[in-house]
Amino acid sequence: MNILVVDVGGSHVKVLATGQHEPRKFVSGPELTAQQMVDGVKQIAHDWEYDAVSIGYPGPVQQGRPVAEPVNLGKGWEDFDFAAAFGKSAKVINDAAMQALGSYEGGKMLFLGLGTGLGTAMVVEGRVEPMELGHLPYRKATFEDYVGEKGLERMGTKKWRRHVAAVVAMLQAALLSEYVTLGGGNIRKLKDLPPGCRLGNNENAFTGGFRLWETAPVASRGPRPTVPDGQTAGDAHAPNGKSNNSQETAVADSHATNGD
Repeated sequence: MNILVVDVGGSHVKVLATGQHEPRKFVSGPELTAQQMVDGVKQIAHDWEYDAVSIGYPGPVQQGRPVAEPVNLGKGWEDFDFAAAFGKSAKVINDAAMQALGSYEGGKMLFLGLGTGLGTAMVVEGRVEPMELGHLPYRKATFEDYVGEKGLERMGTKKWRRHVAAVVAMLQAALLSEYVTLGGGNIRKLKDLPPGCRLGNNENAFTGGFRLWETAPVASRGPRPTVPDGQTAGDAHAPNGKSNNSQETAVADSHATNGD
């Protein structure tokens, strides 16, 4: 089965289909509606063949549909029928959860997406559990207010990095993860990775979208990944983001979180 993966972000919508090697994208932005997204995807993927669609959505999802409007896009997403709009079978999952699934390498992994907001998810023995941690209280506001895009702009890179390290340590201790994968567009702003972390890759969202249609949990691929303390972000392992269809996976019914 050929899958079209759609990664919806606050600045761009990116797509990749089975058998293709270069993603395509178009600008999204605060006025983009769900129908406009579908129309844009159909236009840039018009020459690709696909039987089903995976959609990474920057907001909460339940029963395979968005249950709240996205913060950084237009209206009309809540309860939108993507399968009918595409004319294909469709699965919707939170975007952070989709990237987490694509980044997974076994065991108990915490995924934190450092982007417009803070996307959070866990994958435990191959099953993804989206979460809503970004809006929990932290300092004088929330985690997202300190380590999301607004926090970076308000505090500057140096102070933002300190809060990223503090938030990673706090969430890792609370959730007892074996390792943390950091994804999202702002990982390039990091200099040194916090202990127990590895760099993800935004392209892993496509891998996660392909895995959504497989049928059993992702198998562990050997020893748990580790990153030595003090290793620089530029030297850390970053997966290539390509799908490995020999791996099999299942998703916990696409219950969703927030993240971009």
